[in-house]
Amino acid sequence: MQKLVSKINILKKSKIKLIIDKKIKEFSILGKKTTKEIFKELCFCILTANFQAEKSIFIQEKLGNGFLTLTEKQLAGKLKKLGHRFPNMRAKFIVGARQHKNELNKLLNKDTNEKIKREWIVKNIKGLGMKESSHFLRNIGYNNVAILDFHVIDLLVENKITKRLKTSTGKATKTLTPKRYLEIEKKLEQLCKKTNLNQSELDLYLWYMETGKVLK
Repeated sequence: MQKLVSKINILKKSKIKLIIDKKIKEFSILGKKTTKEIFKELCFCILTANFQAEKSIFIQEKLGNGFLTLTEKQLAGKLKKLGHRFPNMRAKFIVGARQHKNELNKLLNKDTNEKIKREWIVKNIKGLGMKESSHFLRNIGYNNVAILDFHVIDLLVENKITKRLKTSTGKATKTLTPKRYLEIEKKLEQLCKKTNLNQSELDLYLWYMETGKVLK
């Protein structure tokens, strides 16, 4: 872990820190916007599951309020045209999520632990697992849940912070059970303490180390 801590501390003294700090502020600002804007960000996170973040950003920009107004069939057609890998299923999830908009708004306004918020989202909104729910919360200004993308996990394995994920038969897998997710999240909490970063900041540094990019 110390080797990774040293690399992160070097980055914290570089121009990347300014870019990451700016991105964190953008997340905080988004979290104070309207229910509609926050819902559109949730839809973006639905799009990112097993799909590229940059392409999801492109689709989000193109669709805009379509996340709120299009029928499932119209939305699936748009997603297909814009190049999404799973247009029909993602359209179904997004339209299904609309019925939870008011409940989601109430949840976000409650003074409750963000991990409890994440549990509710995972349980109630189809298409959002632990990673995507954490991604959504981070993107609207919450800072204490980990986004365990395969890029991040690869980096943790490389630095011997966690072991390669395997199925019960010993085959490599990228699928995380909720229990395993929480176990790795705790290890990242240790890394947060050693680098004096919160989970949101740490994720952006780790993502940059693996991809050379700072995205949302």
